[in-house]
Amino acid sequence: MADTHDRQPDTSALTLRDAFAGVAVAARAIVPFERMGISLLADPGTVRVHLLAGPGAEHFTEHVLARPHYSGCLWPAPGGGPICIRDSARELDLSYPIDRRVVDAGRRSVLAISLEAQGTQLGVLWFDSHRVEAFSAGDAIALGPLADLLAVAVVLWANRIADHVALALAHERLAEEGRRAAQAREREARLQERVETLVHELEGRGAHRALGNSTRWKDALLEAAKVADTDTTVLVTGESGTGKEVVARYIHRGSKRARGPFVALHCATLPEQLLESELFGYERGAFTGAQVARAGKIEQAAGGVLFLDEVGEMTPAVQAKFLRVLQEREFQRLGGAKTLKADVRVIAATNRDPREALERGTLREDLYYRLSVFEIALPPLRERPEDILVLADAFLAEVGCSVGRPAAGVSEDAREQLLAHAWPGNVRELRNAIERAVILCQGGLITSAHLPMNVASSRGRPAPLPPASIPAEGVTLEQVEHALLVKALAQARNNKSQAAKLLGLPRGQLYSLLRRHGLTEARR
Repeated sequence: MADTHDRQPDTSALTLRDAFAGVAVAARAIVPFERMGISLLADPGTVRVHLLAGPGAEHFTEHVLARPHYSGCLWPAPGGGPICIRDSARELDLSYPIDRRVVDAGRRSVLAISLEAQGTQLGVLWFDSHRVEAFSAGDAIALGPLADLLAVAVVLWANRIADHVALALAHERLAEEGRRAAQAREREARLQERVETLVHELEGRGAHRALGNSTRWKDALLEAAKVADTDTTVLVTGESGTGKEVVARYIHRGSKRARGPFVALHCATLPEQLLESELFGYERGAFTGAQVARAGKIEQAAGGVLFLDEVGEMTPAVQAKFLRVLQEREFQRLGGAKTLKADVRVIAATNRDPREALERGTLREDLYYRLSVFEIALPPLRERPEDILVLADAFLAEVGCSVGRPAAGVSEDAREQLLAHAWPGNVRELRNAIERAVILCQGGLITSAHLPMNVASSRGRPAPLPPASIPAEGVTLEQVEHALLVKALAQARNNKSQAAKLLGLPRGQLYSLLRRHGLTEARR
């Protein structure tokens, strides 16, 4: 059955020019005009003359005029009656642009009728003549029905134009969204390709390989890839052994400084004076034993990356000096007066929650905000269990080559125990456990007997019981976890270390869980 719309005339297709031509023919039988025109309101400040009938109409092009005031001119007030000018030379005010335009053109008589629809003025239908007193008030009354018809046509035309504009804008918006989506997919593909390239480059770098297939680990690498080609300072956070230096080297390999050196300094292993001299260098005679001048890590890393591990362990004095390096990009050696430029990109790392250090006052707030321009949080190994066996197999091959007698493999029982262990020491603990097992198995199959005692005993640990019976309406794991945290904190009287022991968690993981469940106020 054909659509009924196919059999009906499409009134939206009626053009304003068609309607105007029909009105002009009918109007000429009523009034003796020479020209007839329609002027529509374009916006509150302009009038757009759309159409013209009569002399010069064939050369007419649409034009825009400044809108006149209502009084003392040719524009009828909204809701008011028509304007009939019998002699423009005597009645019009030449201070108005349109009035002057009419007089200069020799148009002696003008009739203007307001075009309105639903109380809104759309524009004006006007007639003019070179003759004086060509129109009368009666003409305006006779032309009223034609003006109403033309107003309807204007509305139809305006709606049609609006529909076309809306459709065009919709198409343009969809096209733009499509372009943006395509560009985003292209950027994502390039970024993913870059991640894979960088991971491949680091595969042959022993302990610095970026291994892992879990979503959490890949997300961290994706963030690192995004910031790599900038010179932005990066702060990598995470528990000990989660791979903070691996990520730092990953960023270095993907940066514009990849050809420059990667210099690492562990801040927690050095006393204040030694840390300061290692970082900034010293001049001869700066202190007892300084027989010759020596460049510090900042100079050694020139053109490359300076990686500061456990940056939160810096003393306040060293923090203040290093803050100047980040702010001014300059420093002085110990015992020196010459100011040197610091051409380094800084990547810092800490295994502690920097916000706790801020609360304790052991980390300067201004230094933290300088270091954490871009922060990457690395998940502990227990939160990415799908990577445990991937890492174990990689370490198995790596250690096997170094000890000369590779293991034949890992038994199913040993694999289950590797997966069951919480790995408080993270990736570093896993690698040590595999290395020990490879040595003990003497080229055979690694079994549970070759694993460290704490790993082998993980399987037999009793699972914690829920804090209460399960309600009839059910409960989520999030609710169980929240309840356990609240109960442990209450039992430990808000002692976080004790609560962590009660739950069998490292303290860092407990703080992470407290933040996730909105229990950070309990840390006060």
